[in-house]
Amino acid sequence: MEEHILRIIILGIISWATAFQLLRKFLPKRSFEFCNRLVSTVHATLAVTLASLSVEDWTCPVCPPASKPSPSQMQTLAVSLSYLIYDLICCQFDKRVTIDNTIHHLVSIVGIGAGLAYGKCGSELIAALCITELSSPFLHLRELLKELGHGGTDLSLVADILFAAVFSFARMGFGPCLTWVTLTANNPLVIKAMAVGLQLVSAYWFYKIARMMNYKLTKRVASKNLVCTQKLN
Repeated sequence: MEEHILRIIILGIISWATAFQLLRKFLPKRSFEFCNRLVSTVHATLAVTLASLSVEDWTCPVCPPASKPSPSQMQTLAVSLSYLIYDLICCQFDKRVTIDNTIHHLVSIVGIGAGLAYGKCGSELIAALCITELSSPFLHLRELLKELGHGGTDLSLVADILFAAVFSFARMGFGPCLTWVTLTANNPLVIKAMAVGLQLVSAYWFYKIARMMNYKLTKRVASKNLVCTQKLN
């Protein structure tokens, strides 16, 4: 891995951690998770923007497969890698450490790190970054609304629906296609394994999201029917 990329990663880790500490200082009444989700939202927005700008050919975003990352792609991947390392460490101090989220972070870190170390899979990794981070702002918005006292409201339901729709469209629509491209291209075995691992985690989360939305929408319909019945009586 090139020296200037290592510097970006180290500087990035320090920057994300500093941003989190500043949020904790200026928002003392907000929880640890609230501040961390604000940092995560900034990263998701930045990652999708930088990844989109680094796509070399929008007529075929993953072309050529197994190619060396361009300088802008390497910098984008380094920034996201620094965030993932920061977030993995930060989440260990939170009260809600989940195995699936930890696995997701480790798979992403190893995958991006391998791509930078081998100097391959640039287009695929940039596409994966777009796919995985596209739904993240909506994910964090759901949780931020709960702490702000808007849980269970129509606004919260809209955030849930947007998150579920974008996640399903990106990770279960384009995700399998990108996984296939990564597997069939001349990429290192570790990158292929991480692509499969990431898709498996996405499929597991899709199952959980589908159950959540089914429960929330069923509950909302039942609640409205109850209100209508009470009005008729």
